[in-house]
This record gives sequence, C-alpha cells and structure tokens, in this order.
Amino acid sequence: MGIFVERNKLTTLEEAAKIVKDGDIVAVGGGLCLREPIAMLHELIRQGRRNLHIVGTAHGFDVDLACGGGIVGTVEETHVSFEQDFGLAPNYRRACESGAVKIKESCCNTIINQLRAAEFGMPFVPMKSIKGSDEIRFHPEYKEFIDPFTGKRVILVPALEPDVAIIHVNKADVHGNVKIEPPYVADVLFMRASKKVIITTEEILPEEEMKRIGPTIPYYEITAVVHVPFGAHPTSCYPNYAYDRAHIAEYMRAASAGPEVFKNNYLDKYIFGVKSHADYIERIGGEAKMRLLASWKESREKWMELFTYG
Repeated sequence: MGIFVERNKLTTLEEAAKIVKDGDIVAVGGGLCLREPIAMLHELIRQGRRNLHIVGTAHGFDVDLACGGGIVGTVEETHVSFEQDFGLAPNYRRACESGAVKIKESCCNTIINQLRAAEFGMPFVPMKSIKGSDEIRFHPEYKEFIDPFTGKRVILVPALEPDVAIIHVNKADVHGNVKIEPPYVADVLFMRASKKVIITTEEILPEEEMKRIGPTIPYYEITAVVHVPFGAHPTSCYPNYAYDRAHIAEYMRAASAGPEVFKNNYLDKYIFGVKSHADYIERIGGEAKMRLLASWKESREKWMELFTYG
C-alpha cells in the first residue's frame, strides 16, 4: 500500500490509464456482473496495454473483455464465466486454450489471505485449507512448513501485492475518499494491498458531504480519481443501475463467433470507434438506456423486466 496525500487527485481516464504499465499485476475490482471498472478497461485496450497479470476472485465480463482486447498475459482468478445467464466466457476460454494467456489457478480463500498478508506488510501467510488440494501442484512457489507451536503441517503462501488496483465505486471526492455501497467483494482488500489505486466513480461529492456519510476507504490509499458516470456498464452498479442484459447478449454473440467477428462487431464499434466514455454511452443508447437500467428500483416487476430484456 502506498501513501498518497495530494489534495486533488481528479484526472482523466486517459491519464489515469497511463499509471498501468505493460506487465503489471492489476487487481480488477467488482465481481461477476457487479461494479466492474469497464470504462478503465476500455481505455487500457485503446492504449494498447499488453501482458497484464489480472488478479481477482469470481469475475466474468471484465476478464473476458480484457482477453478479447489483447491486454492480458496471465489470469489469476478463482472463476471466470457469465454464470447461468450466458455460460462460459468465450474470449477467456479461447485465450487459455490457445496458450495466449497463462492461467494461475487459485481459490477465493487463498487470494483473500494473500491480499491480507500484503495489507499487513507480511511476506507470506500460513494456510491449512489448501492442504491436499491440486492448488499446491499448480503453485510450486508455495512452501510446506511445520508450525513450531503445534508441530502441524501448514502451507506458506506468498503475499499478493498488485502493482495497481482499478476499482469502480459509487462515490468519491477529489481528495480520494471513497464510498462503496455493499457488497464490497474484494475491493477494500485490493485497495489496501495494492501499490497504487485508480478509482473511477459514478459521482464526485463535496468533501464535507463525504465527511458526513463517512468514507469506506480514506484518501491516502488512493492514487487517482476519475469521474466516470456509468463507468461499470454493462455490469451493474447498485443502487445506481442494474446490469445491461441486452448489451451483454450482443457482446456474447460477437465473442462466441470468433476473434475476427468480435473485433469487427464489438471492439471496433464500442471501444476503438468512440472517442470517449461519453461517446460510448451515447452509442449504447444514451440517457434513455441508463434511465431504463436505473428503473430497477421502481418495483420488483420492473427489476424482473430488465432480466428478460435482451
């Protein structure tokens, strides 16, 4: 964890993305279809970042998009799919099967404990739960150790300190204080364990308002803040908006058809073919689409309608 005390950390997507270097270990916030930092991933793809080592727990759209956009060298995740709605992640699967992306198998408990070790400044963490599992076979860097207090065998797992975390949040101020609405997934640990932290946020609050509601994470743990309304689209950012099932269905049709179709029908249309995130929002339906996704709060029926939409 770094210490960042600048009074104003507000910047642009373009400038914030430059913090991420080729080959960096990047913790990607959110999970599955919840509050993933999609606008930042778009910018990293546009800038042509390469060989990133993506770290997370259970993810889906973000990792698949990053693989399809060619920015990933290694994926260290516990699960990657579109769940029961759309099934397996096609770009991720192709990249892994072809050897274009290296897989580092792990489990949620291991990654969480590795992040905790980094948060506390410890070089490793002892674990019992992975004894007897294939996870040890996939990680020759893990070491067996005899606990000097009990004489029992434990496995020592190295701390996980990402170079950069990219996290999308509900609210932030320009100083870097951050408010996230639950569930937090692993985002708080990512922010505390990583060397640098880039925040994209739905809303910028006055500092006095942030003091009143109380931040989830204090300013000194944050490197850069970018104001990006709807920056998690097409994943959800509750309570602001639900996930865009129709857009993900379009994405899946393109991704499932192969890399050339995916580039022509998705990357060129929604990432390389737009000049900014605001242009992207206009292309996917503008304010009318975002009002529709925000309507989930009106009633249970409205929420259910969104999950048959598309």
